[in-house]
Amino acid sequence: MTNTAKIRRQGGATVFSIPPALLKMLGAEVGTELTLAVDNGSLVATPKVRKKRYTLAELLEGADEMAELNREARAWQDTPPIGNETF
Repeated sequence: MTNTAKIRRQGGATVFSIPPALLKMLGAEVGTELTLAVDNGSLVATPKVRKKRYTLAELLEGADEMAELNREARAWQDTPPIGNETF
């Protein structure tokens, strides 16, 4: 797919438009940050991969089960030896 775009001035910036079909091919949308590079005289635009931001609920998922496992492990560690174990 080949498209042309005209560079224009908008305010203090120099801009050009990206057709919706090309945005879709890039996997980008309005607001996506692009990394721009020049490769052999061609402008290469790559969508910047963002780190996933977790919600508090996602971060705490499974915390109750882990707390119970920690209590069980602590209880096991605090029991006196039964045989000739050495720790």
